[in-house]
Amino acid sequence: MVVAIELSKALNCTIHDLPLHFAISWFEQKAVCVLLALLHLKVQNIKLGPSLPAFITPNVLNYLVDKYKLSPITNPGLDLKSFVNRV
Repeated sequence: MVVAIELSKALNCTIHDLPLHFAISWFEQKAVCVLLALLHLKVQNIKLGPSLPAFITPNVLNYLVDKYKLSPITNPGLDLKSFVNRV
């Protein structure tokens, strides 16, 4: 993220203008720290999965979708292809 932030400064754009894609796999507890750091940096369009952590209730998910455009990974193969097709 530090590289992305500095690159966006050098290019005089926001990190959302850079062709970055984040897909956070929920396999370890440190993924919570990664997710919270990305949300704090106002990163949007994050895919989270393959299953959602237990603390993400329907209300929390709705909030994250509305505010940060976070979305659950529904089909890993298709989600990965959607990332590749955007680059």
